Amino acid sequence: MTDIELVDLLKEALSCQLCARELPHSPRPVVRAKVGARLLIIGQAPGARVHASGIPWDDPSGDRLREWLGMSREVFYDESQVAMMPMGFCYPGRGRSGDLPPRPECAPRWHAEMLACLSEIQLTLLIGRYAQQYYLADRSRTLTDTVKNWREYLPEYFALPHPSPRNYTWLTRNPWFEREVLPGLKRLTKQCLDQ
Repeated sequence: MTDIELVDLLKEALSCQLCARELPHSPRPVVRAKVGARLLIIGQAPGARVHASGIPWDDPSGDRLREWLGMSREVFYDESQVAMMPMGFCYPGRGRSGDLPPRPECAPRWHAEMLACLSEIQLTLLIGRYAQQYYLADRSRTLTDTVKNWREYLPEYFALPHPSPRNYTWLTRNPWFEREVLPGLKRLTKQCLDQ
């Protein structure tokens, strides 16, 4: 696909009203991409702060993710290098124990078309359980096992836990993540962007 086709598709996605009736607010899809991007980040869904700003990962989770990647904000937000496409493009609202899951209509409607436009992607980060279940299907285990076995999904995918401050307990219980996974993540994302 061409730049023009992707621009048209993004315009369509950014004005999507597919699940408007199911949301507690007006839809505000958050997705970014350019045809030459080499790294794709697939997270869950925007949180309240991202919904307000319209900028993906513009919250403490994004700060931690950039730290994990060893990446500056300038590179992270350079759409010609890094594309961002969550499982649900809009903030789903809050539940009893945090944000609700991504709306299930979004990924089947938009992901395949977007991926067809992003032919230069070298590595896709699958952040959190929803992205891992969708893209790894029968190869996905528990989040912990999927992340621990990250090498099995290369060279296409790299599985990560969500960098939310709510995952502090998981990170504390799994010190191998920082020691064994993050060095590989930094190395592979750097290689991907340096090509």
